[in-house]
Amino acid sequence: MPDRPAPAQILDRITTDALALDRALRTGTTDDACALAAWITETQDLADTALYLFRGLAQHTPHPTSADLLLLERVAHIAKAAQDTGAELAAALARAVENRRRRADAVSPRVVLIGPSPQQFVESAIDLLDRIPALCHAIHRDRLAPPNLPPHQPR
Repeated sequence: MPDRPAPAQILDRITTDALALDRALRTGTTDDACALAAWITETQDLADTALYLFRGLAQHTPHPTSADLLLLERVAHIAKAAQDTGAELAAALARAVENRRRRADAVSPRVVLIGPSPQQFVESAIDLLDRIPALCHAIHRDRLAPPNLPPHQPR
């Protein structure tokens, strides 16, 4: 039977993945639809990992204490931040494709682009993503992560 990672290890992996994605978003180009799609997938993986951790922790605490509830709340906020980051990146992707279509369909060299730019959506995503390592650090700092393991592995 393979060893399952402890919640602290899962949180460390979430932090590492969030920081790597943050670097990629800060240095990448917002007009690259393939890169945006890959980043969306990465945020979905982050959210999936956080939800896996939440589910495992919730199943192991039938009568949660206030510390257990605080841990669950922080893990839920991590999952929400990852999901919201993905939503912002999806909006950036949609806007980048729309802008490309408008440029291709334009009959004059002047193209009117409306609404927030893809870069603005990416900047919003970065702000959301920045919350994840802070939440993981708070869990470690407050020693809320139990040493026991959730029962199921993420896909």
